[in-house]
Amino acid sequence: MRASGVLLPIASLPSKYGIGSFSENAYKFIDQLKAGGQQYWQILPIGPTGFGDSPYQSFSTFAGNPYFIDLDQLIEDGLLTKRECEECDFGNDSRVINYEKVYLNRFPILRKAYKRSNCTSNPEFNMFVKENDFWLEDYALYMAIKDSYKGLSWIEWDKDIRLRKKEAIVEYRTKLSDDVEFYKFIQYVFLKHWNKLKKYANKNGIKIIGDIPIYVAFDSADTWANPELFQFDDKLEPIAVSGCPPDGFAKDGQLWGNPLYRWEVHKETGYEWWINRIEYSFIWYDVLRVDHFKGFDEYYSIPYGHETARSGQWKKGPGIDFFKTVQRRLGKLNIIAEDLGFITDSVKKLLKKTNFPGMKVIQFAFDSRDENESDYLPHNYEKNCIVYTGTHDNDTTKGWVEKVSEDDLEYILAYLN
Repeated sequence: MRASGVLLPIASLPSKYGIGSFSENAYKFIDQLKAGGQQYWQILPIGPTGFGDSPYQSFSTFAGNPYFIDLDQLIEDGLLTKRECEECDFGNDSRVINYEKVYLNRFPILRKAYKRSNCTSNPEFNMFVKENDFWLEDYALYMAIKDSYKGLSWIEWDKDIRLRKKEAIVEYRTKLSDDVEFYKFIQYVFLKHWNKLKKYANKNGIKIIGDIPIYVAFDSADTWANPELFQFDDKLEPIAVSGCPPDGFAKDGQLWGNPLYRWEVHKETGYEWWINRIEYSFIWYDVLRVDHFKGFDEYYSIPYGHETARSGQWKKGPGIDFFKTVQRRLGKLNIIAEDLGFITDSVKKLLKKTNFPGMKVIQFAFDSRDENESDYLPHNYEKNCIVYTGTHDNDTTKGWVEKVSEDDLEYILAYLN
């Protein structure tokens, strides 16, 4: 079966509030997809972003990004006024996102909505809190404490709360109770607005493809609440971090810096944290793109503190045991494996065992310097794959064509006849 769709991050939707959101423009985009005969809308991760504003470095793998809450819906609900929203300075250039201004203005306006919501007496809110207890309590407390420390990473907090001593948890939960409830409230609103949008998409024949990063950020509720699942030392500092080895594009390799998993501990728990994560992702999405699929076969481990990725080593990942365990618990899932870059025979075997479709990127196909015929040329595609003109890491097709060498452009035109 063939089907087509469009990759468009939520943040890139038009908006009068500084950044794309679950607003009227999101519904209009779904209408456009339907009118164009499309069946899929792929988005980037929608978790709360940290100081680098990257969706792949989130404060939580379970929480949603407050930037995407629809302020107009809060106006309709009587929690905000139109004037309050219009008076916020989210930046004056609709073509770019001013993340600093979005950050400085989004949270104060959401706090106004929270103060007026009386959410703790709302049965729907209380049910949401109860159903999401397995991640929400830790996340809301983490964010409230982080605010009290003026944004410092949890590794810089006082020792007792950094180590999650019981007395410290009780103390902070009590003295920051209002802030904790605020962070629960915005997650409740986020999911309410997202579920409404997804329901509209599905009703119009559009399925949502989500994106799950393989790694979590070091400064996250996930690592603070579950340090035993990560390669940390006795001081809770990383022993090794993620990245990629040197290649033709990066002579020092890539130092991503995410903490690595203790896969042996995950296996002992039946991959419980991962299963919760994947199961929760399918509440949000119809299809899930798993980022850096190669990392489940083998992962690149760089000693913490090194300035480049040169001294890293490949280490064995959980392999097929992980995916078999997930399937036993959750059944057959619609997963896309991000298998781009240098892929070994071992990764290819793992992909074949899972029967997940891999990815093909047309922009990678036309390199006139490559003596071997590219696997990304369309006539070399196997049936079980997802084809992209480009991903979020690529230029637009127009920009790509304008920048390729004359030899590559000649190659493209000759291939397309």
